[in-house]
Amino acid sequence: MNKKYLPSALILYLNYFIHGIGCSILSQQVVKELLAEQWGMSDVMGVTAVAAALGLGRLISLPFAGPLSDKFGRRVSVLIGCASYVIFFVGIAFSPNMQIAYVAAVLGGIANSFLDTATYPAVAEIIYKYTGIATMGIKLFISVAQLLIPFFLGVCAGTSMSYLMLPFACGIAIAVLGVLAIFAPMPKIAGVGKGESFLNNLKSAHFSVESVALILIGFTCTATFQLWLNCAQTFGTEVAGIPAESVSVMQTYYSAGSLVALFVTSVLITKFKQVRFLVIYPIVSLVMLALVYMVKSPMICYVGAFVIGYSAAGGVLQMATAVANDLFPKIKGTLTSLVMIASSLCNYTILTAASNMSASGVIVMNIVITVIGILLAVFVNARYGVLLKNADTSK
Repeated sequence: MNKKYLPSALILYLNYFIHGIGCSILSQQVVKELLAEQWGMSDVMGVTAVAAALGLGRLISLPFAGPLSDKFGRRVSVLIGCASYVIFFVGIAFSPNMQIAYVAAVLGGIANSFLDTATYPAVAEIIYKYTGIATMGIKLFISVAQLLIPFFLGVCAGTSMSYLMLPFACGIAIAVLGVLAIFAPMPKIAGVGKGESFLNNLKSAHFSVESVALILIGFTCTATFQLWLNCAQTFGTEVAGIPAESVSVMQTYYSAGSLVALFVTSVLITKFKQVRFLVIYPIVSLVMLALVYMVKSPMICYVGAFVIGYSAAGGVLQMATAVANDLFPKIKGTLTSLVMIASSLCNYTILTAASNMSASGVIVMNIVITVIGILLAVFVNARYGVLLKNADTSK
């Protein structure tokens, strides 16, 4: 690893610290209540429809964000991502109505896609001897940011500032990071200018039932943590009786769970096949969701936040992608893109549906989708031995 690229890696990771706030800010109950009032809405669940637009933005941009990163280089994609995020944060902070906020959220999803397709390969190219650690660092910065969100909101409250100053400050911060990225050195990439389009890769791919199951797991595992992240605080306030001013602590427990999972799972997957966790972790999530729905107490909501953070947001999506890459090496890139597209489709469709449901109804929907994900994972596990042999012979 060339030390001259370390500042560049830090800039890329800090982008994901800001992203960690961006993908969670619309799920904070105090922010949802403020935005609902600002937009003239009577129900805070309507804000969830705007959060769903992040998934729509990803859906729009994922098919060409990756090929653009390969063709023109990581820096261009980083700059597009930073610029789009500035519009998202400023748009959310000052949006006079839901329509403008929705457009801003779509741009936030586009920003996410461009940062993903630039940063994941870029940090792996910088820290090339430890690519797993390099990409794990992205998740680390996201989780730390989400852990600190209640603290940042507390600072806003303590200084009598609007909670919407937080997204505005994030917009300024990522604008500064974007400027720094213009001058940050990046490794030269072999093959720039030769990237194939997503559609060309899709035409040449040969899918199996198992590969489709893994793509669908990208949908179901995303639903488990996105429904919780965006709607659990509303459930805690409206159903479990947690005061609105303290319900954001659930975010702290959730983020702490995902941080613990980051370290624990990285050790466990060296001892056990990662495909097994596609069954085990969703089962843990299912049990916890059922307990939250039945018990309906503040304590179970806090415990549930930690457990869901660990078992649903602690890397199941990343493990599903890794298993897909291991089992289908000939369509690795295409399958990875499709898993992420399924994840984005879930973000858009499921959160849009949740915006029209009660908080308890969202928990029930989450339970049903998690059960479907478990069944898909059991099927993949049952076929794993045969698929692994086929993958080895096809390399």
